[in-house]
Amino acid sequence: MTRVKGDIVFGALTRPQMFAGVTYGYFVANAVITAELFLLAKTAWVILAALAIHVFGYLACIKEPRFFDLWFVRVTRTPRIRNWAIWRCNSYRP
Repeated sequence: MTRVKGDIVFGALTRPQMFAGVTYGYFVANAVITAELFLLAKTAWVILAALAIHVFGYLACIKEPRFFDLWFVRVTRTPRIRNWAIWRCNSYRP
């Protein structure tokens, strides 16, 4: 039996745009969250929070590069339903 061999060029062309090890959308979201935290806290220690958020994203992007996009779709498409507390699951809206 022959194994299917992945093409390096195909893998590179189908990956999302990355910046500093995370997807560009995640990087922009991290920048917005950091800016909001800086405006609220008015301290430079917010940089540590930004680094922690970035490290979390980097580790998640190692396993699945589109994790932020997938999470965003899940949050926007599957809101909590009324009986979620009973069944512990969501459903898609028609």
